[in-house]
Amino acid sequence: MGAQWKAKHKEAAANAKGKIFGKLSKEIMVAARAGADPDMNSRLRLVVEQAKKASMPRDTLERAIKKGAGLLGESVSFERVTYEGFAPHRVPVIVECLTDNVNRTVAEIRVLFRKGQLGASGSVSWDFLYQGMIEAVANTEDLDPEEAAIEAGAQDCEMGEDGVVLFLTEPTDLDAVCKALPDQGFTVQSAQLGYRPKNTVDGLNDEQMAEVEAFLEALDNHDDVQNMYVGLA
Repeated sequence: MGAQWKAKHKEAAANAKGKIFGKLSKEIMVAARAGADPDMNSRLRLVVEQAKKASMPRDTLERAIKKGAGLLGESVSFERVTYEGFAPHRVPVIVECLTDNVNRTVAEIRVLFRKGQLGASGSVSWDFLYQGMIEAVANTEDLDPEEAAIEAGAQDCEMGEDGVVLFLTEPTDLDAVCKALPDQGFTVQSAQLGYRPKNTVDGLNDEQMAEVEAFLEALDNHDDVQNMYVGLA
């Protein structure tokens, strides 16, 4: 029984890692359309750093860059589309997708939203802030995150778990702040543009929370879904 459970757990972990690599490969291919050199392409540089943190194999990473830059003679065309709506119990959610077939994706996303409510553009994004989000850790204990945020050009910072500091930036300042934080004694672990809720839904009981989590998990399992942002406390 225990061995069987471990085997299933290992398979689930492998499937999860494969899904992460698939999503990162798409992001790399899209970013590489603007150039295959990360030193000259800030968006590509950020995604490559994410891929390295996730332990993506080097050959997978390099192939995604070459494919996106058109260096392998293959045509890659992913379109970024965003959907807004509500999970069960009026929990706001923004879903970002990368797809090579928008009509197929919107039809499938509409089906997944049957237990919630798919809204029009702007229906929930007004209640989110679009920001740069950088997770970093201090190299020594005596560093002041707030001072580092000011010096690096971030808007604000928040303390997270295990000593991780979340630095918040204007979208256009994300790359510059990433480059400046090491000079302030911080090691960047991840950086991305995304949505943060201004207000969150709380007070859900266990049964309601389980419904929301099942809804979000079904969305996350869709191959075209890259990121989800949820207004949940």
